[in-house]
Amino acid sequence: MRKAVGLALVLAVAGLALAQKVPDPPKAYPPGELGELVKLGEAIIMQTDTHPLTKAYVGDKLQCKSCHLQGGKTKNKYATFIGTAAVFPAYSPREKAVVTLEDRILNCFMRSMNGTRPPVASKASVAMAAYITWLSTGIPIQQNSKKPVGLYSMPWPDPAIAKLVKSGKVDVKHGEQVYMQKCAACHGKDGQGVGTFPPVWGPNSFNAGAGMANVIKGASWAKYNMPFGNPNLTDQEAVDVMAFINSHPRPSFKLTDHLPPADKLGVYNSNVPEQIIPAPTWPPAKK
Repeated sequence: MRKAVGLALVLAVAGLALAQKVPDPPKAYPPGELGELVKLGEAIIMQTDTHPLTKAYVGDKLQCKSCHLQGGKTKNKYATFIGTAAVFPAYSPREKAVVTLEDRILNCFMRSMNGTRPPVASKASVAMAAYITWLSTGIPIQQNSKKPVGLYSMPWPDPAIAKLVKSGKVDVKHGEQVYMQKCAACHGKDGQGVGTFPPVWGPNSFNAGAGMANVIKGASWAKYNMPFGNPNLTDQEAVDVMAFINSHPRPSFKLTDHLPPADKLGVYNSNVPEQIIPAPTWPPAKK
């Protein structure tokens, strides 16, 4: 009996691991105008801060691909767009509302892009949503009633990372060492980026309202995706380096400053009228 239960447990765990394996992205674009729109969305994801349709809404030097590597085609956890569309519409604790995929995309412009929220149903908005939806081709719908997080990004954030931070095991000095050894070559010793690699602090980086400005969320992402091309950070390295990064100045976040004028806003699907998050975000502000 015990052997049977043990086998069942092993199979269940194996099944869970299999379910979390990110599949390959689709190879063929849709035909006709839809395919052209998907390709446009991909171009915007790759060139967000310079693309004619979105550059006016971006306030830093990041692109969507800065966090969603390979334009979201990556199979790395927490960075992929594959399967993301399958969870929407989803409940968002931040907005205290059920949001669409378009809502989720546009809200990134206010935070990660430190810019202004583009209009719903604008050509750029629809194109980006079309591209991300295409990357979920063939994946069953599994709407998320708790958070607007991609299908292969659960559990989010990483439980081991969250445990380290909440237990107070964070060493910024060690984080500086990790940064200089494993991050500075791409992001610069001054954090301002090198070539096409983005700045990680300062006026041209994400603001304090972005997920990456939260050490638990940022470290969860870094653990599975950095260094670029060879992710090898330990849990402790990921936590410490993100604490170091977020101990530096960056733009603070005031929600109303990132919303367009009322006559150009369209529909902003949120039940939270204001949010203010000062920078730097580490160490955490005392309540």
